[in-house]
Amino acid sequence: MISKFVQSLKRTPRGLFNPWFHQDKKNDLVPNAPDIRKKQLETYLEERKDRAKYLFIAEALGYQGGHFTGIAMTSERILLGFQEEKYGVKPEHVFKSEIPNRTSRPDLIEKGMSEPTATIMWGALRDLKIDPYEVVLWNAVPWHPYNPDKGLLSNRTPLAGEMEAGLRHLKSFIRLFNAPKIVAVGRKCEQSLSELGIDYIGVRHPANGGAPKFRRQLAEMTNPG
Repeated sequence: MISKFVQSLKRTPRGLFNPWFHQDKKNDLVPNAPDIRKKQLETYLEERKDRAKYLFIAEALGYQGGHFTGIAMTSERILLGFQEEKYGVKPEHVFKSEIPNRTSRPDLIEKGMSEPTATIMWGALRDLKIDPYEVVLWNAVPWHPYNPDKGLLSNRTPLAGEMEAGLRHLKSFIRLFNAPKIVAVGRKCEQSLSELGIDYIGVRHPANGGAPKFRRQLAEMTNPG
């Protein structure tokens, strides 16, 4: 089911980068980078399909995160083990049955791309002692919206049509798991889930000064007593 779902993401709206089927010819380390990212996403989802209690849905994939890892809100720096000492986040917190690989060129950033949202998200899971295999990270727009004037190493807010295209996949994504709680990360995602009639818990997006409130809401949600 998971490989079929990932395959369904192949058709990509114009102006978006698809990490699992598009090669970033300027910034990818190897020609088969899309296959690496696809395998990492499938492994990440497979290892959680029978354990997930929460699905965290944010807005869209970013160039410092899933663009090169294939996994939402997850950076190469986490996969490569460079956030273990400071944040206690290990590569095996993401997946265990495959060896993690970077797909960006090392001359771009030696230790791999680092995304603030990914750092806060995974650090909060670790600090609150939440089992990372009970949490699945995803985006309402699963692909990467970039600024065409700035190139693929940029982010932009997804357009309404792009949100709509991504949300067509969301119900299929949710069905991969056994009745998890849906957590909307940010107001824009809350609006989209409301339009779909999906029940959700809303939390503050951790970016742009939202980290303290995000951590507090996460703690209240996972430890209500």
